[in-house]
Amino acid sequence: MVGDGHRPAGEALRDAQDEAGVPPGVWRGRGLDAVGLTAGDVVGERQAELLLGEGRHPDADRIERERLEAGDDPAKARRATVLGRPIEHNRSPKTDKAKERKPWLGMDLTFRPPPTAHIAWALMDDETRRVLELCQDISVDKTLAWVGESVAQIRSGSGGKRRRQIRDGGLIVAVFRHYESRATESRPLLHDHAVVSIRARRPDEAGTWGNLSADTLLAHIVAADTLYLLFFMEEVSARLGWAWEPREVTPGHRPVMEIAGIDERLIGWQSTRRQQIEDALSVLVADYEEDHGHAPGERAGYALACKAADRTRPPKRKELRSLSELREGWRESAIVAFGADVVSRLAERASAAAAAVWARVRPVVDIVLAAVDVVAVVYVMRGAFKRHHLLAEARRYLSYVLRGRPHQAGLDERIVQTALDDYTRPVGQGRSVTADLSALYPRDTDDQAVLRPLTRKRSAPPYERARLAAGALTARVHATRRSERLNSRTRPHPVAVPGGLRPSRTDRKAGRGREQGTDVAALEQTRATIEAAATMAAKLQDGVRERAAARVAAPRPAPAASPPQHTHQPGVQPTSGRTLTGGVA
Repeated sequence: MVGDGHRPAGEALRDAQDEAGVPPGVWRGRGLDAVGLTAGDVVGERQAELLLGEGRHPDADRIERERLEAGDDPAKARRATVLGRPIEHNRSPKTDKAKERKPWLGMDLTFRPPPTAHIAWALMDDETRRVLELCQDISVDKTLAWVGESVAQIRSGSGGKRRRQIRDGGLIVAVFRHYESRATESRPLLHDHAVVSIRARRPDEAGTWGNLSADTLLAHIVAADTLYLLFFMEEVSARLGWAWEPREVTPGHRPVMEIAGIDERLIGWQSTRRQQIEDALSVLVADYEEDHGHAPGERAGYALACKAADRTRPPKRKELRSLSELREGWRESAIVAFGADVVSRLAERASAAAAAVWARVRPVVDIVLAAVDVVAVVYVMRGAFKRHHLLAEARRYLSYVLRGRPHQAGLDERIVQTALDDYTRPVGQGRSVTADLSALYPRDTDDQAVLRPLTRKRSAPPYERARLAAGALTARVHATRRSERLNSRTRPHPVAVPGGLRPSRTDRKAGRGREQGTDVAALEQTRATIEAAATMAAKLQDGVRERAAARVAAPRPAPAASPPQHTHQPGVQPTSGRTLTGGVA
């Protein structure tokens, strides 16, 4: 609430927030009505203390006072303010272990845009800053809505083994916005801390309260993160016209999506904290390799990165600086480092780079190719996996393919469902699945090169091997489709095209825009039209041959100036000047 810092006893919360240079928190979520709060209201100190510190109604003082005035005893009046089980339940005197139990009353979800967004937010004009903050607000709200509707579950039964969806997606969230990083020199880092209350209502008629399942939320953290970034990219592209492109931070690891046209030198200037962590991480990785004899895997690498971040974490600054002062200081620092031309032309270069990206990248999502790509990457990275792993990778795939263009609602779920139905098989006793290699790579083919990226080159990083596997399997899908076309066995493949694209010239003449998607019926109709045109062309060609044969067989007078006869190669159909075009990649 005060920028991860501390405040002296007796100092008002708002004064401490002003000194820390952070705005007051606000309430968000669909569960606010149940506790008498409104989205956008400022988070009061007493409200946060009651809800996030004691698991009670944020207006518990008034409720308890009214109950006491009505004649209730103090214990009953207090119990009426508790949402769900009181935290005093953990203070059992029976065992020492029970005395040490700490109640879990909230989870901090941190929403942080990519580094180039921080640069644009810090160095461009105030209007751009406000637009980027609006994009951040919308993306956070959409992601929290998905978490509440599709992820959050309430525990019930013995040991909390039974899980049920919460009522109406009703999460209660306190969001606190911070402006800068922990680097020794202040650097821009726009990010939000969304503190989700563990208390939520059950979907029964009485609307009783229970506790959220922590493991369910934690399992979907990566899927929520990729969804937030997808939403943020779309909002920025729609409101500012910028495009996105992948940037490789570490060779062989996943790239990150950045605003196209932003000078990469500014990324290094903004990410001084990241450089501190990487310097400490290199030492930890060297020690790990010396102790274990091999490079750390994905989980070990993540643990080492957390350790490096803790070791290099400096204290928060203590001097009072407003956002306008921070932005002025950041701009001066960037101009001194790279020149006024680099800073002043950020928006111009981003717009020019966006035009180049839109002209180069066609935003068509082939469901089958996307499912194959997602399965290959997740299989190489994890071996056995679950649905939420596929969902996170599908959203990364959409970010890379669409580059900020809007995606159809539910497109990520369609990709995941196709992957589960066609290219995976169950494994083990739980809900885990793995790649079905017999479906990705049928046994009746002899080209073993497709499977080599899946099994060889173990010295390469996992993500590099995953991209090799995805590329090989995607190439095989293309080869299979090409073979089917040559053998006249057409199979429709569903694709999705995001809305907002400019219609083609043919469509504009006909007065209609491009379809949002291409389904099986449309493809069948196109195939039937092409076959009918081919049949008509063949009949016309037969008529030409018959007339030519009749002219040859009939007696002719002495030729004067006979017109030239046009011939064609066997098996080649004459085509008209018009071509059939479609939206299928």
